[in-house]
Amino acid sequence: MPDPADATVFFVGNATMIIRSHGFTVLTDPNFLHQGQRAHLGWGLSTRRRTEPAMEITELPPLDLVVLSHMHGDHWDRIARKGLDKDLPIVTTRHAAARLRRQGFVRAIGLEPWEYHHERHGDGTLTVTATPARHAPGPVNSMMPPVMGSVLDFAHAGEVDLRLHISGDTIMDECLSEIPRRFPDIDVGILHLGGTRILGVTVTMDGAQGVEWLGLMQPESALPVHYDDYAAFASPLKDFQQHVRRAGLSHMVHYLMRGETYRLPVRKAGVRPHRPVVGPG
Repeated sequence: MPDPADATVFFVGNATMIIRSHGFTVLTDPNFLHQGQRAHLGWGLSTRRRTEPAMEITELPPLDLVVLSHMHGDHWDRIARKGLDKDLPIVTTRHAAARLRRQGFVRAIGLEPWEYHHERHGDGTLTVTATPARHAPGPVNSMMPPVMGSVLDFAHAGEVDLRLHISGDTIMDECLSEIPRRFPDIDVGILHLGGTRILGVTVTMDGAQGVEWLGLMQPESALPVHYDDYAAFASPLKDFQQHVRRAGLSHMVHYLMRGETYRLPVRKAGVRPHRPVVGPG
């Protein structure tokens, strides 16, 4: 099988990434709208894209799996709906899976929090576990589609040697507190930022909440995404960067621009990570 150490994240834009490890190629939250096009958010709401994705959907490599956090137009758009293979497995919420099956994606897999989906390639395995998330505070949350975070455990010969946690579109909430208890030793935390504002309410983490999330999840390293691609994003990346510096966490966070690749830190066989507790000073 391919060398497990050859593991990477390619940042397409917004929350769209191509994750390669252990012979698997995974696409997250496919969003290929172009600058100036509008993503639909439901209830007659939409937001204009400010940026170009780093690639076209026709340039994607062969995929094994899609992980979709929820059914919003900046995470699953009309280009994805028309351009992706209808037989491709898509791991997502039960709400989104029902929508996808109506669109012809017959292998959409709907999960509730803590449920999981398992894939195997030879000695390599990938387990995707849905984790809790909350898209908005108070009653506004009922206007949002259900959302999930996800833990991706890549294993070789039965031993997990790479654990990623993708936050999904969430605000900080008590429902997140169980995640690090069930999934310690997160190698890379990928957090959706932007401080998205809908109807005057913040519905994704801003810079301050992003640092709070790092303190809760305790990843070995972190990659921020979902921070400047749409007009609804009110908290720019520099807001997060300032909070990271104040908290003394600059060593932890890596900043990817669209079109850049990050090499993932696969653990050596038999070695468990040991790291100090980090958090705001």
